[in-house]
Amino acid sequence: MCIPKTLAIIVLVLLLPTAAWPALPLITDDTVTLGTGKFLFEAAGEYDRDRENAGGTSVKETDYTLSSQLTYGLTDHVDVMIALPYQWVIVKTDDVATTDANGISDTLFEVKWRSFEKKGLSLAVKPVVTIPTGNDKQGLGSGRIDYKIFFIASEEYEPWAVHLNLGYIRNENDIDERKDIWHASVAAMFNVTKRLALCADSGIDTNVDKSSEVAPAYLLGGAIYTVLENLDVSFGVKVGLNKPATDFALLPGLTYRF
Repeated sequence: MCIPKTLAIIVLVLLLPTAAWPALPLITDDTVTLGTGKFLFEAAGEYDRDRENAGGTSVKETDYTLSSQLTYGLTDHVDVMIALPYQWVIVKTDDVATTDANGISDTLFEVKWRSFEKKGLSLAVKPVVTIPTGNDKQGLGSGRIDYKIFFIASEEYEPWAVHLNLGYIRNENDIDERKDIWHASVAAMFNVTKRLALCADSGIDTNVDKSSEVAPAYLLGGAIYTVLENLDVSFGVKVGLNKPATDFALLPGLTYRF
């Protein structure tokens, strides 16, 4: 893997975890909205590790991300959100550091509209705009305004809930990546008790690297524990299912409702 491809993976990592902003630690979002006048604060950590070998060259990438998100219930069916990640990116080629950068990444603005619900089924649409507040020359952002739209379906039948996301991302960039990115993912959650839920998530995206037609795919498993009525802690483990995907990630999180 060459350095431009490594930077492409970094940009993809920026797109995927923050594009959805579901119940932590999931990547696949649900149709749930907060309700008029209610707030939700989330702090999501992520540790990524990826290693590639090509042409006798070894490239190892390590990312640390801390993202903070504030969501407000504009109406019972519409939420608005702002999210700001801070990231530290380390890339080593044959054990020599070629990238060591940290700072604020790109800011996200999101609106989620729950447009339909009947019995256990609900549908929502979610447009997202990414503002290039991160330094793209250091791999901390795309350098351009990006536009995304996600269509979400949720089916709930206690103690289970299943969520489906289909999305399109306009990946504006200056590093010769694909600009039209498609996303599909599905997640399931099982309420073990009133306080503990287990979850699983899997998805696939168009590869931003123009030289590859292999779409990165992932599998994630995690748990959510309700410490207090308005406070959850969560933890997830994500693994890549093929070579273009990030090898391994840990996803701790905290959610506070008020």
